[in-house]
Amino acid sequence: MRAIPVALALSLSLVAAAPAFAGPLPALGADPAQTSVSGLSSGGYMASQFHVAYSASLIGAGIIAGGPFYCAQGSQKTAVAGCMFSILGPAIAPLVAEAVKQAGSGGIDPLSNLARQRVYLFHGRADFTVWQPVVAAAAGFYTAPEIGVPAGAIRFNRDAIPAGHGFVTPDHGVECDRTAAPFVNNCGFDQPGEALDWLYGALAPRAAVPAGEILPFDQRPFFVGGQPHALAETGYLYVPKACSAAGSGCRLHVVFHGCRQNAATVGDAVYAHAGYNNWADANKLILLYPQTATTDVNTGCWDWFGYDSKLYHTKQGPQMAAVYAMIQRLTAAK
Repeated sequence: MRAIPVALALSLSLVAAAPAFAGPLPALGADPAQTSVSGLSSGGYMASQFHVAYSASLIGAGIIAGGPFYCAQGSQKTAVAGCMFSILGPAIAPLVAEAVKQAGSGGIDPLSNLARQRVYLFHGRADFTVWQPVVAAAAGFYTAPEIGVPAGAIRFNRDAIPAGHGFVTPDHGVECDRTAAPFVNNCGFDQPGEALDWLYGALAPRAAVPAGEILPFDQRPFFVGGQPHALAETGYLYVPKACSAAGSGCRLHVVFHGCRQNAATVGDAVYAHAGYNNWADANKLILLYPQTATTDVNTGCWDWFGYDSKLYHTKQGPQMAAVYAMIQRLTAAK
């Protein structure tokens, strides 16, 4: 299979060295009832499918420049034509039908869980990599009667910010309207804060400088069947000081990077500078940054169209199962 086209796969020029030591992912006793996910681009699609598949374990999802569950329908051609460059956005009916089918067979959690969820959507006005109707289709999917997310539980920041394709921060990254590595955009706007506030409710003010610890961890114990399935050997974790003690009961948020945005390509641009860590300390929020690997068929993207598994959008998807196991580890008692 050919690698995903250049529109979701830009320069590989920012290559970072592997960390000197990546220990085991710690059991931190995070609150299993306060877990959420978000992501950009392929990571936005990963957040969407992970949210729907594991809805019993989550409270909501943030989808940045991504679209609805099963948008690509297992096809790279559909991924590009229907889920990136689409004037009208993808048809919702077959995506809803697949969700209903998978829920009926146990491939994903019961859809009834989604009625209690919150969803945050974002599209930048200068983002021409994933078009706005595609992101709007995610809202249409979630509010379909079979899925059941109330319209009032969805917040869609629709082209209010002149941002290119990237995580949007108040003070870090490339110029706001650019789409360029490392796909972190300085727009004078706090997108992670807006997303987390919507998912968790009113937050304490962000820290100007994060005071917690970034920990590299070994992802290999989470490989399904001992095979990497395009996951990197090392992932990253941000742990506020308040969350390192036993019984802290901190919340957990998973951040999925986009294509050509893994740490091997852009270094610490996402796990240190995408803006999430600033909110973590005062709000007792542990941040998990799982990582993909770049392979000959994948430019660091999450599997959102089936390049690794036909079951990529279900709980049987190897990448999905690996991340879920990481969450289980972090929510386990110390």
